[in-house]
Amino acid sequence: MVVAACVITLNLRGVSSLKEKRRIVKSILARLTQQFNVAGAEIEHQDVWQTAVIALVTVGNDTRNLHSLLEKSIAWLETNRPDVPIDAYTIEFL
Repeated sequence: MVVAACVITLNLRGVSSLKEKRRIVKSILARLTQQFNVAGAEIEHQDVWQTAVIALVTVGNDTRNLHSLLEKSIAWLETNRPDVPIDAYTIEFL
C-alpha cells in the first residue's frame, strides 16, 4: 500500500477577509475531493487572509497512478480556478 500526499500553496490575492478565504478554500476542496476521489484539508495558515495551504491525500498500490492522479488535480485547479494561482506544490509518497 502506498500513500500519496500533495501539499499546495495557494495565492489568494484579492481576498479581504477570512470568511471569503474559507468560502474559496471550501469550494476548491469540495470539487477536488468529489472529482478526483482524494481526501483534502486546509493544513496551514488558517488565519492568514491571502495564503492557503491545502493537502490532498490518496491511497493505492501503484505510485505512478497516484502521482498522475495528483498531477491531474493540480492541472484541474490551474484550469478551473485561474483566480487562485498556485505558488508551489509538492508530491510525496509514504
